[in-house]
Amino acid sequence: MAAIEINERDAAAKSVGLKLGSITLAALALPGVCVTAAQADTPPESAIVSVKVQGYNDWQPGLDRIKVTAPALYAMAPFAGDWSIESTLVQDSISGASPRWHSSISSASNMRDRRTAADVKLSRYFARATVGLRASTSTEDDYRSNAVALDARFSSADNNTTWMIGAGLTHDRINPVNEIVENEKKRVTDVMIGVTQAWTKNDLVQLNLSHVRGRGYFNDPYKLVDKRPRERDQTIALLRWNHFHEASQTTFRSSYRYYSDTFGIRAHTLQTEWVKPLGDRFTITPSARYYTQRAASFYFDPVYDPVIGEPFPVGRPKLSSADTRLSSFGAITLGAKLDWRIDSKWVADVKYERYEQRSSWRLGGDGSPGLATFKAQIWQLGVTRTF
Repeated sequence: MAAIEINERDAAAKSVGLKLGSITLAALALPGVCVTAAQADTPPESAIVSVKVQGYNDWQPGLDRIKVTAPALYAMAPFAGDWSIESTLVQDSISGASPRWHSSISSASNMRDRRTAADVKLSRYFARATVGLRASTSTEDDYRSNAVALDARFSSADNNTTWMIGAGLTHDRINPVNEIVENEKKRVTDVMIGVTQAWTKNDLVQLNLSHVRGRGYFNDPYKLVDKRPRERDQTIALLRWNHFHEASQTTFRSSYRYYSDTFGIRAHTLQTEWVKPLGDRFTITPSARYYTQRAASFYFDPVYDPVIGEPFPVGRPKLSSADTRLSSFGAITLGAKLDWRIDSKWVADVKYERYEQRSSWRLGGDGSPGLATFKAQIWQLGVTRTF
């Protein structure tokens, strides 16, 4: 069986600001969480400590927007033979300006915030199964989030098939600094089922199905016109295929993700990665991702009036939002990662991605009109030590 890892991080959801459940997107905000196929119920043999610094900044024509710097610490250690504990600590420093709604609007408010997130998971390994319990917390000036999740994996007798099931609960409390609301709450429950199959000795296939049920406050309190439903159900299907090419010792990773929710958004994500060794110590991984989505049913294309000021929806709709993350658009991300195995204990890595979003890139027709082109870059430096 080729050593092919299926990474559970989903950057497409992050790029459009979707806040899902603790199981479905645990690894989105807390790096270091992954699902590995084959021998999923084998206890780790060594402890790992990883330190990474991630950076993000985005911009629109004539406007430098958000800048984020996020140092992260991940540690995992086996103990008592059949147990392991892992934890991640992340601190985001956020500064910049909020996005302009449409290209005709030049104003943007300044912002500064700091987020601290911590995550701990305890796992118990059995002959053909693993059970894990996770708790996480995230704190910002105006937002508090706490989550707990339970997952289990079961392997077949030949270790060629692994089934996974998980459930999570997240409780958020919202207190925006503009005091438009006070002590608002949001409660999210999510479930996931999945199967990973060693199709051949060089091919690994994984299918995950998730359902997320959210109730509570979903408005953006910092937008003038933003009235969203207090209920949001989300369904996600994720299919992955990894192929190992023996002659070149390279791995091709591909995935397709379908997303839908009761806001009316329908989204598709296609991603590919090519893992290529360069000698004995280096590995390079180019990647490409395409994302497209349909707008939420209550999203409106605002028409800016220089006399009235900020755009408002026509009439008096019960629900409305001009948040461009809920609009119709397409996006392309290109990137590459370089890993350097310094010796048997140390590994260093560097990663860079470039993201661009345009309404005209939406699959199947033009997206929402008037959107300013949105660009972003993400970089990462890291070092990992095995003990």
